[in-house]
Parts: sequence; structure tokens; C-alpha cells
Amino acid sequence: MKFPQNNIIDNWLNKNGNPEIARLVEKNLALTEKINSILKERGIKKGEFAKMLGKNPSEVSKWLSGAHNLTLKSINKMEFVLGVDLINIEPITEVKYVYLGLIQGGELENAMNDYEDSNYNIAM
Repeated sequence: MKFPQNNIIDNWLNKNGNPEIARLVEKNLALTEKINSILKERGIKKGEFAKMLGKNPSEVSKWLSGAHNLTLKSINKMEFVLGVDLINIEPITEVKYVYLGLIQGGELENAMNDYEDSNYNIAM
């Protein structure tokens, strides 16, 4: 992965070439961009955001620069005070039910046979 030559982080990544770290940096930057966008939309200044978090403005400024490795605890605190999900983790669902409509009389067996080879599980 090749990065533009415009800052210290990009230069370090180009020199060391660790794809795992590159991915971490990309995710961290995307997260801080999202937070900064939410703050801008809501007209919340960084100093005000720091007060909401109970943190020093300099620490929050470092968090929002994208150069600081955010912890899950700090992300959770930011999610709480902003009332948003910054990291959306979808639960794994083992079974999905699909409503096929009303089946009357002997049509149930025909419907089950029609879907036997499909990916749907029919529960009675």
C-alpha cells in the first residue's frame, strides 16, 4: 500500500510497510473523521466536547487528530456523550425467518417442497 508523502505517519508507514499498522491507521483516521463530522454538524467545539467527556481539551484534541490510538473505553465515552454508535458491530444471527404469506389447506406441504432446496429454514 502506497501512502501520500504529506505527513510523518504516512512517511513512517511507507518506510516500515506494515499492512496491519496501515489498516489500524486507516480505521483510526476514519473514526476520528466521523467524530469530527458529528461535532461539526452539531456545532460542538472541541473545548465543549472535552467538557462533555470530562477531559482536558489538549487530550481530546490529540484524540481527534487521528494520530492517537483510541481505546475502546474512550470510544465508548464519546459514543455515550454524543448518543451515537461510532462502531457498529452487527450481532451474528444463526436463523432468519421469512414470512411467506398465508398458506391454507394442503398447500403447506407443496410450499415446503418448493423451498426445500433453498437457503430458507421453514419452522412450524
